[in-house]
Amino acid sequence: MKTILFIDTTTNKTIKVGLNKNGKEFIIEQQLDKQKAQIVLPLIDKLLKKNNLTLKDISAIHINPGPGSFTGIRVGLTIANTLAFLLKISVNDKPIGDFVEPVYTYLVMSTRQVRGDTV
Repeated sequence: MKTILFIDTTTNKTIKVGLNKNGKEFIIEQQLDKQKAQIVLPLIDKLLKKNNLTLKDISAIHINPGPGSFTGIRVGLTIANTLAFLLKISVNDKPIGDFVEPVYTYLVMSTRQVRGDTV
């Protein structure tokens, strides 16, 4: 049985966790009313219990590495990489033991653009 855990913490408004269990998807989405780090693990636990699974039943993890919220990306990646390390499973199809790195986008503006000069 192949069970993949999905985690998406890239937005400041919602957190999504999901399972793909033998081709069937189960997703929980929660609006943020407190810190992401305090929500993700209980959501994963709730999803696993709802599907009569434990952490040991997860065969792989897929995480949205960004772009998105700087803190959100770090929270999601830390949880995904830590669970994968402890369970000895892959994240985003990387070899077991390889960590997924964040994808950030930066807005680079010239001084002229900031001042409003014509570029």
